[in-house]
Amino acid sequence: MLQDLLSVYKSKLSGQTVLRAQRNLSRGVSIQSGNVRGNSFSVGGGLSARVYDGGYWGIASDTTYDEKAIDGVLSSATRNAKLLSTKLGVKSPPLPVSRPGKFATLPNENDAEQRAVMDFTRALDAYIVKKYPKLAARTVSLQSEAVEKIVVTSDGADLYSILPRSMVYFSLCAPAPDGAVVEYIDYESGIGFIPECYPSPETLFGKIDKTYETLMKKCEGVFPDAGVREVIIDSNLGGMLAHEAIGHPTEADLVRAGSVAGANLGKTVASELVSITDFANTAYGEALPQNVLADDEGTAARDVKIIENGVLREFMHSRDTARFFGAEPTGNARAESYAAEPIVRMRNTAILPGKDKLEDMISSVDDGYFLVQTGNGSADLTSEFMFSVTMGYEIKKGKLGRAIRDTTVSGVAFDMLKTVTMVSDELRWLGGGSCGKSGQSMPVGMGGASVKCKITVGGR
Repeated sequence: MLQDLLSVYKSKLSGQTVLRAQRNLSRGVSIQSGNVRGNSFSVGGGLSARVYDGGYWGIASDTTYDEKAIDGVLSSATRNAKLLSTKLGVKSPPLPVSRPGKFATLPNENDAEQRAVMDFTRALDAYIVKKYPKLAARTVSLQSEAVEKIVVTSDGADLYSILPRSMVYFSLCAPAPDGAVVEYIDYESGIGFIPECYPSPETLFGKIDKTYETLMKKCEGVFPDAGVREVIIDSNLGGMLAHEAIGHPTEADLVRAGSVAGANLGKTVASELVSITDFANTAYGEALPQNVLADDEGTAARDVKIIENGVLREFMHSRDTARFFGAEPTGNARAESYAAEPIVRMRNTAILPGKDKLEDMISSVDDGYFLVQTGNGSADLTSEFMFSVTMGYEIKKGKLGRAIRDTTVSGVAFDMLKTVTMVSDELRWLGGGSCGKSGQSMPVGMGGASVKCKITVGGR
């Protein structure tokens, strides 16, 4: 656990200053067809200071975390900010003041030893071998990570945060009747370290069985018919779409860079059934995968209603972008490590639930697809997207039919969302997501409701 050496500096900070200490921990084991392919543990951290002067941030960091290093980074960051302000000459007004407050998530050090993680992963692999010996290949990966930080600011903010999460991945491969080798990947994620999320290997045996059953359906599957099709997008794919195709274009630094969202604020960009929110820490009374009480600038985090009843309402902001747009900071400035500069990042982005039952949505489709699982995807600042679909089913005359093989979906999100005619009354979260914006890999939550819409589906 990080020792709090920063709080005593809070009353000594001048101007607009952010002082941050951070520790990142990660461990993982990966076993592929009985062979250990990964066995890693890392922990690293340090501290940084950011000082704002006339429109410029002076930044300094140190891998050492003691009083001498704190004094050093404060001095260096102040000097760097003054140098930039003097040499570049273009002055900007002060940044919006973050609401002061003391924010804390409970310390959590209930981590597992690396040997225990290895034994746990081997037990999962042994279960697969014993029960499903005819698989062509298999991979089991168990991972955990935690980000711990202390942030104090000249505005009076004081944050202690630790965000641990754990993930387990199963990749199973089997021969299909047509001779192809078919793969299906599924995973579980949870808030906390491995012992909290997965008390014993037996707690995951049911997930393995379900993964195998789904793989068998996929082996018997067919390739979808290409074209614009009526589909139901489940929360897994919907969460990815909300993050990539809507979330990124509405991050205010990317709006400033020219994203399509800039010209559409206050305009209808989706069906009135669609609402998308980037939640800070809780939703509908439940804790979320990323419990962000305050961001890495010390700004109290609040929910951002990106789209509300089809209308684009607001952007996600850091203090810099809030000053530029004349808005309030929203607590979306996040940094990968102590040495990285906080930039506008999502926390937990989701399509909000509607009033429809999923079974009614399926029964309303005469000829289409139920798209369940995605492997990856990408989008650009026009909201144009393309995502892989690694699991789905035909819908014929209102009934689920055969599974479908791997395919893609594509479109322009601000057009596609206007075709939404039904939204399920469930909200489900995926806690194992990561986002690589600007080369900084950050843990994120995503998910939401299922939606019925029209989308371009790829073929064979």
